[in-house]
Amino acid sequence: MGITPEPRYILPMMMREAPSPSPDWCLFLDVDGTLIDFSDTPSPTRPDGALNDLLDDVDRSLGGRLALVSGRTIANLDRLFTPRRFAAAGLHGLERRSATGQLHRPDDTPDGIALARPALRAFADRHPGVHLEDKGQTLALHYRGAPRAEHAVRALLARVAAQLGGEFHVQEGSQVMELKPIRHTKATAVEAFLGEEPFAGCTPVFVGDDLTDRDGFRVVERNGGISIAVGDRVRAQCRLEDTSAVRVWLRRVAAMDRSPG
Repeated sequence: MGITPEPRYILPMMMREAPSPSPDWCLFLDVDGTLIDFSDTPSPTRPDGALNDLLDDVDRSLGGRLALVSGRTIANLDRLFTPRRFAAAGLHGLERRSATGQLHRPDDTPDGIALARPALRAFADRHPGVHLEDKGQTLALHYRGAPRAEHAVRALLARVAAQLGGEFHVQEGSQVMELKPIRHTKATAVEAFLGEEPFAGCTPVFVGDDLTDRDGFRVVERNGGISIAVGDRVRAQCRLEDTSAVRVWLRRVAAMDRSPG
């Protein structure tokens, strides 16, 4: 499969401001670039305790209808937001934890990742500033520390994906490209959440900043919900300026719990 093309940046005036919160919402949040700023590598990034408390307040305000939808593994999300353990989808939907804590992982994950791993590791070793993030079931090459390597990263992953056949594709993000199974996306994760309590029957809202979030945007829009882009990289129905603006807006969501009835 080919690589998703790089988008043109979107003019902010093409999108509305993020709406005022409603008690009938369920909320799906991307993490990197949405809740926390990017770093050269994902491992050392840690949000502060204030963000953890804020997400806890939002989750309480919405009656437990908050889920993180990320390219990180669920284990990584749990370390990031410890001691909280929110409903979550990791690896772009390849793994998922329901609001009740039940874990869902596919039994039939293709084994092509093991075949691709040596080539990607050797590439990262040869290119200073390129970081291989081995997530077990997916492999990501981060080149934020070596932006000139983008063309080589793109060419390598396109070639590897083609060699593995139709079971894998390359998911492009902000200065990262990830080899992953094609059947699982953020859209499949959100659809699964919407079929379960406490999310079922609510108005879905998805907040994200990158190419990886467009699947989530589309599925909430199909279900009568609201898509919110952070920054100008991708287009959605509404827009927030940056991670700081996301936190300000989330405080409004959390405040519903304290609003007079």
